[in-house]
Amino acid sequence: MTQVRLSTFIDENLEPILQAWEDFARTIEPPALTMDDEELRDHARQMLHVISKDLALPQTKHEREQKSKGLAEPEHQDTAAEAHAEARLLSGYTVVQLVSEYRALRCSVLSLWAARDDPGSATDREDVTRFNEAVDQSLAESIARYEQMVKQTQNMFLAILGHDLRNPLGTITIATSFLMQAVDIPAKYVLVATKMFNSAQRMSRLINDLIDFTRTHLGPGIPVKATPANLARVCRDVVDEMRTLHPEQVIELVMPPRLDAIFDESRIAQVLSNLIGNAVQYGDNREQVAVTLSTHGDDAVISVNNHGAAIAAKEMAAIFDPFVRIAANPGQGVIERNSLGIGLFIARQIAQAHGGELQVVSSEGDGTTFTLTLPQLPESFKQ
Repeated sequence: MTQVRLSTFIDENLEPILQAWEDFARTIEPPALTMDDEELRDHARQMLHVISKDLALPQTKHEREQKSKGLAEPEHQDTAAEAHAEARLLSGYTVVQLVSEYRALRCSVLSLWAARDDPGSATDREDVTRFNEAVDQSLAESIARYEQMVKQTQNMFLAILGHDLRNPLGTITIATSFLMQAVDIPAKYVLVATKMFNSAQRMSRLINDLIDFTRTHLGPGIPVKATPANLARVCRDVVDEMRTLHPEQVIELVMPPRLDAIFDESRIAQVLSNLIGNAVQYGDNREQVAVTLSTHGDDAVISVNNHGAAIAAKEMAAIFDPFVRIAANPGQGVIERNSLGIGLFIARQIAQAHGGELQVVSSEGDGTTFTLTLPQLPESFKQ
């Protein structure tokens, strides 16, 4: 009797397999299959054809090992599994329901394969192993594409939200600024308007951070417009602004009277403001924050140092990751404030956009020091 391989069995029994898959999948909790019969079968049919074709091809030991580790050669175009994930996401499926579909598909094939007339052939074990590897590969592709699309959707939502919040916040800022300058209202109302204005400014910075974050994920990155400017002046302006915002904190600035470089003034001011703000927030406000501007070879170097509890090594490894906030230690003069946890991520992105880098070291004795290194003449300006 001719030995039937699993790949041939799948091709010859496609409809019974799809029906068994559909019947089984309808019993899954949570219910994964809510579309009509024809839509239920479309991608499953495509994936079975791909799996069958894979089973029919010879496979070396090295190829088997690579596939088992998820290192198989990627396709040059979207696979059926990736297209399936996109369709299911657009249909409102959860990732749990997506995985349930593959469980049902695997079960329907193996159940019918085990119930055939000639079980126990010598190739059963190898065929089943390769079938499971092929299903796992398709599942991995589906989940990866599903996760990618979810992230893109989330980032798009954040970008739209940040953009749409700017207009009403701008109205609040203008109105409170007008009230702050009024001379015909009681002083207590001016004080309230001032507090509202400061809160609106903080909200504006958070929204700008949010928009910058989405730019790093949806577009080419944070835009930088570098021009020749005096870096010392930018440092002085930012430090003066931070001293006004934090009158309780001593902020020392050490720098030469002038340091020319080619950089984006607003972006570097944004980085420096973020670093000083973090130093005030997480440091001991009984100790000064030290800001230093110097040169090292052809680079400009800005360091911001604060004293207080050292950053733990496990936190240091993720400090520049988005949505990570180092837990401040309330008490002992340390100020606790809230943030989105993306400021340092954006600061490093800005540094890298300038061809520079942002690094941090922290110890109990020397405190925490963030160091921004920028080429005074970026590669893009060299002839």
